[in-house]
Amino acid sequence: MVQIKATYNEAGGAREALSKLQALRAFEVKGLLDSGMLTATVDEAVADRALHLIRETGGHLETDGEYLE
Repeated sequence: MVQIKATYNEAGGAREALSKLQALRAFEVKGLLDSGMLTATVDEAVADRALHLIRETGGHLETDGEYLE
């Protein structure tokens, strides 16, 4: 499993990502969507797609406090 952490400038992007991650059958998706923060746990088989959809919805990825681009 892969844990993904992302931040959004707008809550709408976080909500859209939540919906799409659920469609990917993420094990767990949580966060403070109104604050633009999102954490998801996904299977390794869909991790690349999950990372892509977060970028696609305007998210900024972070790992251990470091942003990934």
